[in-house]
Amino acid sequence: MLRLLQRRRGALTVRGALTVAGGTDPHDDPHDDVHYDVLVLGEVLVEIHAGTALREAADGTPARISYSGDALNAAAAAAAAGARTALLAVVGDDELSVPLLDRAAALGVDVSHVRRAPRPNGAYLLAADTDGDREFVYWRTHSAGSTLGPRHVASWRDLLSGCGALVTSGITGALSPSSRDAVLAAARLVHGAGGHVTYDPNFRSRLTGPAEARELLAEIAPLTGLLKASSPADARALVDTADPGTTAARCRALGARTVVVTTGADRLLLDDGTRAAYLPVPVNPEPVDATGAGDCFTGTTTARLVLGDTLEDAVAYGTAAASLSVSGRGGTGRVPAFSETAALAAVHRRSGRGTPG
Repeated sequence: MLRLLQRRRGALTVRGALTVAGGTDPHDDPHDDVHYDVLVLGEVLVEIHAGTALREAADGTPARISYSGDALNAAAAAAAAGARTALLAVVGDDELSVPLLDRAAALGVDVSHVRRAPRPNGAYLLAADTDGDREFVYWRTHSAGSTLGPRHVASWRDLLSGCGALVTSGITGALSPSSRDAVLAAARLVHGAGGHVTYDPNFRSRLTGPAEARELLAEIAPLTGLLKASSPADARALVDTADPGTTAARCRALGARTVVVTTGADRLLLDDGTRAAYLPVPVNPEPVDATGAGDCFTGTTTARLVLGDTLEDAVAYGTAAASLSVSGRGGTGRVPAFSETAALAAVHRRSGRGTPG
């Protein structure tokens, strides 16, 4: 923690955050001496939000374009929680790259380290869902984001070695073999330098198979300070159980220091190695869309840990932010300000519902 506090005092503020390094293999970065609380490694996606259930999407169905992806969702949440946050990603050379990066910058995320590739940006189609139980239609094969690889990580070496925390996911690792290698290389750099790594397996059967996802989980778990998994979706595919307690125990057996298992809209399990306890989640009385709620949790929790909060407080803020986020449509449709998050967490705690059970 002393290391993190020292880094924060020496950090610089990035201006002109929309400056993007050009080319496919850049190594000279004008901001490589800047230190960040949180770096998020992954792909930013064009989000096409259908106005109806996908199976009912007839000719002429209206749709809304926005920008999301687990990396942007988590980065936006971390920035909103008060962390100096940058996105490490590769974007395309199509016309949507400009509004995509504009949106990320507007959310408070530094995009000055984003790389470009002569490929289209990835996209996905979804419909609003309040339960978090949904399927996506992806267009990510050969996307710019899938070109992410160890050479990009090498160009970000100083950033990763000097950051407070890295957030990345199984989705990023599933984009391509080079992306998988990039996830592991980045996590090893941060872990080796004494930083914190947050990993969300975020298993998506349309992107990868259980065997590949399990292999990546086994390799990255020992590097993580926080591993978040969902039950039953991640748990069944990756650790052969639908029981949250068993899920946490098996993830910790792989080497994860602290495990959070989300179990739906009302509670989660926190296992820090000393005890495993269920924590109730603040209820959002008017949910609109659960897309990105888990990413909001990981981004917020990681940010607050780096900024010095206790694990229990950071998780409380993460659950409050995730609850507030489902009031918006799409992954970044509602990114709550930290003042709102802290207020909800405080009310939840005073009610007696925010204590471990």
